[in-house]
Amino acid sequence: MAQQVPRVQRLFPRIVVGVSGSLGSLAALHRAVGEARRRPEAEVVAVLAWQPPGGEYAQSRYPCPELLDVARSAARGRLLAALDDAFAGIDPGVPLRAELIRGEPVDALLACAEQPDDLLVVGSGGGRLRRGLRRPVSARLVRRAVCPVLVVPKPELQRELERVGSRWPAWLRFGRNPDPILPDATVGTA
Repeated sequence: MAQQVPRVQRLFPRIVVGVSGSLGSLAALHRAVGEARRRPEAEVVAVLAWQPPGGEYAQSRYPCPELLDVARSAARGRLLAALDDAFAGIDPGVPLRAELIRGEPVDALLACAEQPDDLLVVGSGGGRLRRGLRRPVSARLVRRAVCPVLVVPKPELQRELERVGSRWPAWLRFGRNPDPILPDATVGTA
C-alpha cells in the first residue's frame, strides 16, 4: 500500500496567477497583486505553463534536447515579457515570484495552488472559437481546485478588440470585410 506524503503547511497563503502574456492574463496579474495588498504577508506566484513543440508525446517519441532548450527559453522570455508588460519594471509592492512549469496549464496551476488557503487567479480567457474547441482553463480550474478561484473578466480593451473583429484574420470576418476573399486576377499583356 502506498503511503501518502504529508503536505507541508506553509506559514503564509499564496496567490497563484496564471500568466500567458495575453491581455486577460495581465489583468489577472494586476488583480492578484491587488488581492495580495489586502492579505497581509501573502505571496504572489506568477505561473506560466509551457510544453515542448508537438507536445509531450512528440518529445518522448523523438527527443531533441536542443529544441526543448529553445522552447523553454522562449517560454521564459514570454513570462519575463508579461511581467515587464504588467509592471514596466516597477516594484509591485508585494512579494512576487515567477515560476515556469512544464505541463498543461490546468495541472501546473493546480500543483501550485494546492492548499485550501491559497487563492488561484486567472483571466476569463479565450474567444468564441477557442471555447468551441475546448473547455476554457478557468472552467476546468473552478471544477478541480481545492482553493478559491477568482476568474477576472476580460479587460475593456480586449472586449473592444473582439467587438471590432481585429483578432480574426480577414478571411474569417464574415460580413465585416467588404474585400473579396480572393483578389481578382490580373492578366498582364506583353
